[in-house]
Amino acid sequence: MSKHTHHRVVITGYGALTALGHSAPATWEAMREGRSGIQSTDLDKFQQHEGWTVLISGQVRGWDPKSILEHREARRLDRCALLGLGAAQEAVTHSGWDSTTGDPTRHGCVLGSGIGGITATEDAVVVMHSKNPTRISPFTVPKLMVNSSAGNICIRFNLQGPATTHATACASSGHAIGDAMNYIRSGKADVMIAGGTEAAVTPLCIGAFMVMKALSTRNDEPTKASRPFDRDRDGFVLSEGASMYVLESLEHAQARGATIYAELVGAANSCDAGHITAPHPEGRGALNAMKWAIEDAEINPEEIDYINAHGTSTPLGDKAEVCAVKTLFGDRAKIGGGLVMSSTKSVHGHCLGASGAVELIACIHACRDSVVPPTINLENPDEEFNIGLVPHVAREMPVKYAMNNTFGFGGLNVSFITARFDG
Repeated sequence: MSKHTHHRVVITGYGALTALGHSAPATWEAMREGRSGIQSTDLDKFQQHEGWTVLISGQVRGWDPKSILEHREARRLDRCALLGLGAAQEAVTHSGWDSTTGDPTRHGCVLGSGIGGITATEDAVVVMHSKNPTRISPFTVPKLMVNSSAGNICIRFNLQGPATTHATACASSGHAIGDAMNYIRSGKADVMIAGGTEAAVTPLCIGAFMVMKALSTRNDEPTKASRPFDRDRDGFVLSEGASMYVLESLEHAQARGATIYAELVGAANSCDAGHITAPHPEGRGALNAMKWAIEDAEINPEEIDYINAHGTSTPLGDKAEVCAVKTLFGDRAKIGGGLVMSSTKSVHGHCLGASGAVELIACIHACRDSVVPPTINLENPDEEFNIGLVPHVAREMPVKYAMNNTFGFGGLNVSFITARFDG
């Protein structure tokens, strides 16, 4: 669809709850400074059994849900939905948008979560086996639903328009943001809340990823465990978190005098159609998602200045992504070629379905502040990765277009493009 026939989509507010802080500004500050939020996991959440080889994670510590809900209401929501609701409240407040104004059927919500209310599921199973089924909480079903966060956000802000939830593993919030953008582009909505939430730092999730050998076991050095593109990477660090955005048509935002932080200009998704967990070795699907997102934005590959990589710190995933980037961008991806790439997962870990949403913060600020956040722990870049990585410290440089990559199990890939808003 041509730029001349669809509505432009802008970001007017955003919020976050991550291992880096309890707000979007706190999260961005830590990303920019390269300050890790990875710590030893709160072991009170685990049964005290032997066999745990992974003792680190990225947790949202010290946040009180009573800051947004009364205690009785908070008890009825899983942590996944609570984090999503908290981030959404910050985004709406930040945007200055009054959700009680306008036509509520023109206001909607698209969210992503790879796993949803897993804490509620685990708790219910324990009760069922240790007591009996009649003792399972009646709130279990609404707590474990993957769409619980979207439903509760719609209720809170009276969003009666387009609403759905994507559960596409680690690509979930990327799909959500792309869909929300297209609802506004096509004229089906004026305002959309979009993003992702995940609260999977639980015994079952850590245990399941642990036995897959997907997680880093660098327990003695938590802050150095997530090391995308480093030759000594040994897996990702599982994290929880949420990030939400208020997206509006440019006309709607300007009519109410909103501050515009960035513009969403393109998005695309693809599938590797290869393996249920491993990426295509040459990044076939990732390449297509990036190429099609650029086409959707109606720009050229040469115009992309910064890529916020999926970069999980896994041996196969990082290699496939770099291969795709080198294929698509050619000489421009080489060191000094003009295109740079970093992975903020090095500081906040892997938030699974919320990853794309959390990392959009970095793309907004790269465009708005002309600062690219670093990949920390990149001490010995894999010798095959001779591209413009940004190690250790942030880099000041003008960024007009930033690309966000988010790839998930099932071979699902999403890329979307943020632009500096110049009017």
